[in-house]
Amino acid sequence: MLNKQLLSTLTALAHAISTHYGKNCETVIHDLTLDSAAERSIVYIENGEVTGRKVGDGASMVVLEQLSKKDVQEKDHIGYFTKTADGKLLKSTTVYIKDEKGKVIAIFSVNHDITALSVASAAISEMVQPVEENRDNFEKITPNVNDLLDELIWEATELVGKPVAMMNKEDKMRAIRYLNSKGALLITKSGDKISQHFGISKFTLYSYIDVNKEETKND
Repeated sequence: MLNKQLLSTLTALAHAISTHYGKNCETVIHDLTLDSAAERSIVYIENGEVTGRKVGDGASMVVLEQLSKKDVQEKDHIGYFTKTADGKLLKSTTVYIKDEKGKVIAIFSVNHDITALSVASAAISEMVQPVEENRDNFEKITPNVNDLLDELIWEATELVGKPVAMMNKEDKMRAIRYLNSKGALLITKSGDKISQHFGISKFTLYSYIDVNKEETKND
C-alpha cells in the first residue's frame, strides 16, 4: 500500500489538475503495491464519469502491462490519444511513480475528454483554411483609408529594403511604382503624404509615375 505522504501528494495533484481543466478531465491514481492491484488498482479518481470508473475498480491496460513486467522501468507517456468504450476521444497522460529503488509503485493518469473539442476544431479548421492555398501573406483590413495609406507606404518602403534617407532615385521610383500599382494615389490627398515621406516634390512624384507608365508601355 502507498505511504500516506505520497498518496496525499498525488491526491492533491490529481485534484488540482481535474479542477483546473474541469469536469471533462479525469485524474486517476493506481496503487501497484496492492496484492489485488490487477482487480482493484484505483485508489483515487476524480471526474470518473469520463471513463465510467470509480475507486476500487480494476486495472487499465497500462496497469496490467506494468504489473506483468514487474521491475521493467517504463518511460512516462505524455499527451497520447485513447478512446472509451462508448467512443469518447481522450487525450491521456501516464506517469509512472517510482520508489527510491526505481521500482514502479503507482501510476498517475490524466484522461481529458476532447470529443467536443475535436469536433469544434474540425469545424474551425475548415472555416479558417484559405481558399487560395498558395497565398503566403495575410491581407490586412484597416479601419480607414488613412491607415490604409500608411500601411501601403510602409509596405513600399519595406519592398525597397532600406530607409528613405538611403534611397536613390531608382529606389524611390520602385516604391512609387508599387504604391501606384496598389491604387494608393487614388486616395484623396495621398500625393502630399507620399511626397513628404519620400522627400520629393509632388511634381517629382507624378513625373516618377509618368516614367513608370512609359516603362510599362514599352514592356
